[in-house]
Amino acid sequence: MLHVCSLAALPDTVRTTGASHVLTVMANVDQVLRPPSVLAANHLKVSMDDITEQMVGFVAPSEVHIEKVLAFVRGWDRRAPMVVHCYAGISRSTASAFAAVCALNPHRDEMAIARQIRQASPIASPNRLIVSLADKALGREGRMLRALDAIGPGTMSVEGRPFRIDLE
Repeated sequence: MLHVCSLAALPDTVRTTGASHVLTVMANVDQVLRPPSVLAANHLKVSMDDITEQMVGFVAPSEVHIEKVLAFVRGWDRRAPMVVHCYAGISRSTASAFAAVCALNPHRDEMAIARQIRQASPIASPNRLIVSLADKALGREGRMLRALDAIGPGTMSVEGRPFRIDLE
């Protein structure tokens, strides 16, 4: 099971879910303190800004970032939950969680996954560039992007509330 949250909710989300793995996808990853219950080897920090195109002074999500995320997710033993978080728990984390579920379930319908995300979080707004890169890396032939378009943008919010995504 995957849990998605903001940086502020990370300690409580890890504690209440019993998560063994944490995926951090945000800028300034050095500010993120690994929860004490999570082994260092089970915490991946991927530094990227929440942008959808190259911008001077910012780090756009890239194929290298997505490869790291997918390798980490595939190495997760799934005996305990994983928490995926970004700064606000709205865009980079939801896109990365979408990619994770697609990677772990290659035959699961992208639309069903996207709908589950929308049902779990009305404010989820998965980063389109991350989803596009994951779609390409996973050979989903644009289906992840079409599913993203179908659920539409989330309602505006400053910080997301933690939510879970079932893998099956």
